[in-house]
Amino acid sequence: MTNQTPTKNTNAFFAMAGISFAVSLLALMFAILYLDADPWAKAFLAMGTLFLTTSAFTLAKCVRDNQESQSVVHRLDQARVDRLLAEHDPFRAVS
Repeated sequence: MTNQTPTKNTNAFFAMAGISFAVSLLALMFAILYLDADPWAKAFLAMGTLFLTTSAFTLAKCVRDNQESQSVVHRLDQARVDRLLAEHDPFRAVS
């Protein structure tokens, strides 16, 4: 098994992701605003957009957390902490 460190994303990648998200969300909201439909239909589409956006963020966070919890480094660190806690005796006399 090799020890692979996770690659870090660059600031340019974060900027591109943020800008593309903002542009796509604004374009969708603009399209809903100028849609030739009743106000209730526009509100329904806007609420669907809001729920889809928030659920996409939640899903991305869950996937990230799951990947982090399964990484070898995290599991080794957790095993070390568990061992230290098991060996710790708070009532031992300090000498």
